[in-house]
Amino acid sequence: MNQIELTLQLEAQGVDPHDAEILKKALEERNEAGEFIRQEKYLEAMERTVSALKTMRECSDYQNPEFRMLFVALLFDLAEIHYSLKNYKQSEKEVDLLFKVLDPLVKSDEERFARYHILAMELSTRILRSRKKALDLLVKQQITTGALYEKVNSGIAAATDKLVDSLSTTAQLLASTGDIRGSLKFFAEAIKYSKKRAGKVTRKEVKMTVEMAEVMMRLRSMQPRAKRLLNAILPHAVALELVALEQDIRSLIEVIDANEEPESKWRLFLHKVVAGAKKTFRNHDTSNPETKSK
Repeated sequence: MNQIELTLQLEAQGVDPHDAEILKKALEERNEAGEFIRQEKYLEAMERTVSALKTMRECSDYQNPEFRMLFVALLFDLAEIHYSLKNYKQSEKEVDLLFKVLDPLVKSDEERFARYHILAMELSTRILRSRKKALDLLVKQQITTGALYEKVNSGIAAATDKLVDSLSTTAQLLASTGDIRGSLKFFAEAIKYSKKRAGKVTRKEVKMTVEMAEVMMRLRSMQPRAKRLLNAILPHAVALELVALEQDIRSLIEVIDANEEPESKWRLFLHKVVAGAKKTFRNHDTSNPETKSK
């Protein structure tokens, strides 16, 4: 994925100097996320993007065009990151929010915001296609997993590794279709068989545990459990010198910590941004002579 390009006019008339500094900080965090994206480190990119959105909450004017431009870009980034992580359900939610923000903005400033609306429509189409593809693959994968279960139960030890891989793949496909609890059951089963086969914790178990925690985080009620799981597996990642996985674990913990505040605070922030976009359109619509004459 590539971040969408944007140009902010933070020195423009009407931009509060204090807000301009906040937006500069958020933009820096977005640039940091962009570097992680180029390295395909999407968990780290997600943490930086969430941090940028939290920074923007400190602005005093949610209706300022520069605030809205950066907010749209960050929301688009988040949707693309979740798409890259195959979290299609969350990506779809973020695209829905994008449309709510963009629809009135396009009507008030088509030249600046129309291209984002087109990009959001393209992403929405990609999500639908990807979810359908995941569902089709899931049917075939479940058949394969069932056959491998039979081989393992009949005493064919060599089939265990293939079963573990098949269970993990099934878990990932279930997660991408939105079946979180079903996914977690398959991840748990895969980790159980893998530990039994290896007799100790290896890179494979650490990787699957991190993937399981990331899926678990998609349900807010399970985030505390996901954090405990990540903290439990972190020493193993350190001991095995799995630097990349250690970084993923720490990034996921930071994302969970960022989400620990009351959900109502996020909802209020998003409501204000959406309401502000609609108000801007209404003000533009009533001040337009052509609209008044109709």
